Amino acid sequence: MMLGRVCGTVVSTVEHPFYDGRKQLIVRAIRPDGSLDGQRYVIAVDMVGAGVGETVLVEDEGNSARQMLDAAPRGPVRAVVMAIVDEVNMV
Repeated sequence: MMLGRVCGTVVSTVEHPFYDGRKQLIVRAIRPDGSLDGQRYVIAVDMVGAGVGETVLVEDEGNSARQMLDAAPRGPVRAVVMAIVDEVNMV
């Protein structure tokens, strides 16, 4: 899993039928304090209606992502946005 910030969307005119009606987001990895974690990013299918600038939780493991979208075993997806994060508390 990855904590990230949505920094953009992907728009395409031709795409695999799996993506019909699904929003794809560009998500950059962040640290728990909100700072960017290097250059790491993923393109993830949105399951929760997240928007640009929001902090999100991303499942970045293909098999789990496919199971969440009921696309197993060979759906063309690697990552999904599965939660919008309100706050992060460190102990």
